[in-house]
Amino acid sequence: MRTSGSGNVGPLMISTIAVGTDGSETAARAVATAAEIARRYGARVMLVSAFPASEGARMDEEADEAQWSSSPAARVREMLARAQEDLTADGIDCHVLVDEGDPADVLVRLAEDCDADLLVIGNRGMQRRVLGSVPNTVTHKAPCTVLVVKTT
Repeated sequence: MRTSGSGNVGPLMISTIAVGTDGSETAARAVATAAEIARRYGARVMLVSAFPASEGARMDEEADEAQWSSSPAARVREMLARAQEDLTADGIDCHVLVDEGDPADVLVRLAEDCDADLLVIGNRGMQRRVLGSVPNTVTHKAPCTVLVVKTT
């Protein structure tokens, strides 16, 4: 949150909202929540996602269509492109950031890279007993406020 010069907490200023998505129903609810907040604040939305590091190798130009379509990196990029198209058609300033690596670490890094004021994620897998869950890790490491959308 931004603060006023008097040391009091001022109005919440949100200009950039990062939202983690993997194409799941839980993530879709997080994207919808981020979109609603973006409409209210006139903020831009950054769709952020990760693909496994082992799949991060660049495809050779001669790789056939079947190999490319089965690539997790390509599937993530296609899912993000569709979500971006939908949000843009709905009048939301929307951009995409994707990187390879551990999902929690990637979401935190990309939220920082785009100077997000808010990071929205779904709670899928967020259980107190699961110390390595993405939402748990993100809430502890994110450089900004985190909104966890409860879907389960």
